[in-house]
Amino acid sequence: MKRGLFVLAGLALLFVIGGTAFGQPNTKSMSTVTIDDFDAIGEQKYRVWEKGKIVEYNWEWKTQASRFVTEGYPTEPKVFEAIPNSLRVIRTNEDTPATVLGVKVKFDRKGDNWFELYPSDGDKPVEIPLEGTVSQFDFWVWGANYLYFLDLLVRDAEGAVHILPAGNLAFNGWKNIIVKIPSYLRQRSRLRSGPAKMTFVGFRIRTDPAEFVDDFLIYFDDFKYMTYTLSNVFDGYELKDQDFGDEEETSSGDEK
Repeated sequence: MKRGLFVLAGLALLFVIGGTAFGQPNTKSMSTVTIDDFDAIGEQKYRVWEKGKIVEYNWEWKTQASRFVTEGYPTEPKVFEAIPNSLRVIRTNEDTPATVLGVKVKFDRKGDNWFELYPSDGDKPVEIPLEGTVSQFDFWVWGANYLYFLDLLVRDAEGAVHILPAGNLAFNGWKNIIVKIPSYLRQRSRLRSGPAKMTFVGFRIRTDPAEFVDDFLIYFDDFKYMTYTLSNVFDGYELKDQDFGDEEETSSGDEK
């Protein structure tokens, strides 16, 4: 008799646990989102969900640098027909040539030099909103075997810019880089009026103070991120951005 009671109790517990586990949305539903494959500069057609509608972003890439940069550098970002070998075998779009984005830079002297590569709409910087809860960035970088350091810049949902180290560039040729997102980084505001998404600000490359600075090249390809797409979605999610007709809504998260 006791054995039967134990069996019934176990089934009841399994039912309760199962109801809890399987009755909720899967917040670990992961997706890979491409920010830029560098095959269509200015026509990326990067789409995100903002305030109840799909918004499309397109941008060009611009550069800026520290004070001792040589005049005329860094060069304007330029695309070149190339692709990492590991991506060549999985490429499916043969209608357009595979291209990568490259920049060349020189400085007048060694020291704590840096330059940045960032998305821009004309002369206005663009911060790219990131969907869901991002777990990592994933991209390819061509290194010239200089002891320089690569960082990613992101802005959290409280408006603070964070530097995410991506390692050094002391290697030759292409390398796949993965940058994990720290768990402490707030990716969305708890307030309805706060920023709805974390944003990508740009890449920063820093020179080692003792490294040569006369002739540096870098290329990028296949810039994407992995994200938990359903992490910010709740029952009734579609109601939070409804138009009550009372006033024009503005927030710090509206600016591009």
